[in-house]
Amino acid sequence: MTHWIFNEEHQLFRESVRKFIQKEITPQVEEWEADGEVPRTLFKQMGEMGYLGIKFPIEYGGLGMDTIMQAVFSEEITKCGAAGVGASIEASSGIAMTKLWLFGSHELKEKYLTPGIKGDQIAALAITEPSGGSDVAGMKTTAKKDGDYYILNGSKTFITNGVNADYVIVAAQTRLEPKHRNISLFVVDTKSKGYSVGKKLKKLGWRSSDTGELFFDQVKIPKENLIGKENEGFRYIMEDFQLERIMLALTSVATAELALEAAIKYSKERTQFNQPIANFQVLRHKMVDMAVDIEKAKNITYRALYLYDQGVEDVVTQATMAKVYATEMVNRVTDMAVQIHGGNGYMMEYPVQRYWRDARIQSIGGGTTQIMNEVLIKQLGITLPKVELKKNNII
Repeated sequence: MTHWIFNEEHQLFRESVRKFIQKEITPQVEEWEADGEVPRTLFKQMGEMGYLGIKFPIEYGGLGMDTIMQAVFSEEITKCGAAGVGASIEASSGIAMTKLWLFGSHELKEKYLTPGIKGDQIAALAITEPSGGSDVAGMKTTAKKDGDYYILNGSKTFITNGVNADYVIVAAQTRLEPKHRNISLFVVDTKSKGYSVGKKLKKLGWRSSDTGELFFDQVKIPKENLIGKENEGFRYIMEDFQLERIMLALTSVATAELALEAAIKYSKERTQFNQPIANFQVLRHKMVDMAVDIEKAKNITYRALYLYDQGVEDVVTQATMAKVYATEMVNRVTDMAVQIHGGNGYMMEYPVQRYWRDARIQSIGGGTTQIMNEVLIKQLGITLPKVELKKNNII
């Protein structure tokens, strides 16, 4: 049964995407997992199909469709069986290029957004630093104005597409104070002098996406490559975080559905004590619990998606709740799917182990569950009593 949020056009698009993925991606995921990246040809293929420009304006080569259509694509590409594939594609078109679309100048969109939509270039977003990730305002990378250029110095880490990107959207401090009004976003060409990539990072999951360390040593950025206004970068990052968190929730639901499907299938095929293990009530109940957990996460997430698509000004609470519940849910569901598989679930031959590994990043990336809960405390107006400290006593 389909959800009311999707219309007939969405469903037809889903079928088209699903056929493409089953033919062009799923058969290759084992190879790409071993390679630690997806080939550039995949971006080109997807560009030709229009999949990299779903939500972007027709003016720049996009399809001009709604956010829900983008969500359909995100769900289906996750179900290719390796979440790293979707992570790589979404990091370029869904995250980095979105910054250009929402806040960049017309000239920057023509120069960088259009080639990205065509699949001719790969993009990355560089915010996280070795010293921290969730504390965006505490970043140490700097960009100092020098005539017609900014001089960029610093480093970033855990950057999806960081190894193979053609350009990177980099967040950097452009003044010391005030906090939250001192960060700017820039488009940085990866061929720039002083730009370098460290080692390709090895990860527990998402292995089919390349993840790298980036270093900036006196990199000269033309002033035209400033995205939006100087010192407004923190606001730009925060505004777009809501959609990123909704998408992380969506992909969590899709991964959990894969894990449940695998668990049900295995329980019907695996025999113990001369009968399929699906006959054991304890396992049947576990799978029902998994299905209910998925359904709760799906409906919380779809509500946040619907409100975002409708242009509701403040969806922070809904997006954050979706992110918290769905990303914790997928850890529970994939873990139980491995348990139902028993010893085989621990073997690399069974894809359920990959679902479990891929799921673990979901409650970390885009803001940890703990940070999300702090956001919700503020959104819900929950105030904590002040603790008065006295010598040798706590009152």
